[in-house]
Amino acid sequence: MPRRGKAPGLSSWLAIAALVLVVDQLTKAWILSRFRVGERTQVVTGLFDLTLVYNPGAAFSFLADHDGWQRWFFIGIGIAASGFILWLLVRHGSQRLFAGALSLILGGAIGNVIDRFVHGEVVDFLLVHWFDRWYFPAFNVADSAITVGAVLLILDELLRVRNSR
Repeated sequence: MPRRGKAPGLSSWLAIAALVLVVDQLTKAWILSRFRVGERTQVVTGLFDLTLVYNPGAAFSFLADHDGWQRWFFIGIGIAASGFILWLLVRHGSQRLFAGALSLILGGAIGNVIDRFVHGEVVDFLLVHWFDRWYFPAFNVADSAITVGAVLLILDELLRVRNSR
């Protein structure tokens, strides 16, 4: 039986975003205090390492090889996206899955915007690979939250379409 309680308010969704932001920034601070750029520590042999790399670009280092203008471009996109997400949360906060997904994306977006302001680029440190033969680009907690949020948005839309039939 579905829960019939009061829908979470904006403060609940902002608390989720704030939690993502705090965890993201604390893990980055920890990595920055213990690793030099390029240094790697094996966590799970052949599968997962911690490392410190900086990404001046976006996902998968998109635009990383440019001369610095992309920093301000991505800061602007992050701020605009955060404002739009806040607007969506105010209007659709009663939609739990949708708002929860947006909260994860908001916390991650702000975390990466902070990196761009402070460091000029994003701090990445999670490295998934397959026995040094295949590597997924390094990422961070903010990137993970954005990805999970995006998957949840897709799930929300699929459920919405299915329920409308």
